[in-house]
Amino acid sequence: MRRAEDQERFVTLDEIDRAADSIRKVSSLSPRVGLILGSGLGDLAAEVSDGSWIETSSIPGWPAATVEGHKGRLVLGILEHQPVVVLQGRAHFYEGHSIDRVGMQVRVMQRLGIQTLLVTNAAGAVNPAYAPGDLMLIVDHINLLGMAGVSPLRGPNLDVFGPRFPDMSQAYDRELHEFARQSARETGISLHEGIYICLAGPSFESPADLRFLRSIGVDAVGMSTVPEVIVARQGGTRVLGISGISNKANLDGRTATTHEEVLQAGKVIVPKLSALIKGILRRL
Repeated sequence: MRRAEDQERFVTLDEIDRAADSIRKVSSLSPRVGLILGSGLGDLAAEVSDGSWIETSSIPGWPAATVEGHKGRLVLGILEHQPVVVLQGRAHFYEGHSIDRVGMQVRVMQRLGIQTLLVTNAAGAVNPAYAPGDLMLIVDHINLLGMAGVSPLRGPNLDVFGPRFPDMSQAYDRELHEFARQSARETGISLHEGIYICLAGPSFESPADLRFLRSIGVDAVGMSTVPEVIVARQGGTRVLGISGISNKANLDGRTATTHEEVLQAGKVIVPKLSALIKGILRRL
C-alpha cells in the first residue's frame, strides 16, 4: 500500500481560489474575456488600457513561465471596451509542471469571471502552403498528449467547474469563428483555417514526425493550447484559438528550426493578430 505522502498531489480548489484572491488585491476588475498570448506574442498586452498587472511569480501556486518570449505577467484592463485579463506568457508542460497545474492558469481566469477565452500560440507549419507570419484559425485540434494519458483533467474532478467527462465535439466556438472571419475580412488579413496538434516538446519535430502529422490531417503544431482549451471547455467557457505560423514546414529535413526564428516571426504576427483580436472583441 502506498503511503499518503507518496500519493500524487493535484491542484485543489482552495489553491485556485487563493491565486484568484491575490489577483483581486491588485485589481477589482471583473474580466469578461481572457487572452493567453503565445511565444513572441506578448506585446499585444500593450494594447490594454486602464490596466493593472501582476507578476505571475508572485501569485501563489502559479506555474512559472521560464521560456524567452514569455514574460510571466498577468494584465487586467480594458481592450475594445471589454474588461479583459491577459496572460502575457504561459507556462508549459515541458517546463516540468504537472499538467493540471498548467491548466490552473485557465481555472484562475474562470474564477475571476471570464466567459470567453481567446488563446493564441506560435506554431510550426505542417501544411506546406503556410508561410511564417501567417495566421491560422484553429477549427479543431488533435489532443496527442491526452491520447497518451497526459490530461489536465486527470485526478479528482473539481465539480464546481464542470462534469467528469466534458464533451469536446465543439471545442472551438462556431460563433467566435464567424467573428474571426468577419474581422479578417474587415482588416484585409489572410486567415487560414486548420487543425492544430499539441506535442509535449521541447524538442522541435523531426521531418518524419511532420510527415506523419501531415498524413493524419494536421496543419500546425505546437507545445501548448490544447490543455488550456480542455480546461476552459469543461468549465463552460467559450473558446477561440489562433495560431501564428512561426516557421515553414520542414518536411524534407533541409532546414533547421530555432526558438529565435519563432520570436522573430512574432514581430510580424503581432500587428496582424492585434487587429484581428480587436475586431473580434468589438463583435462580442
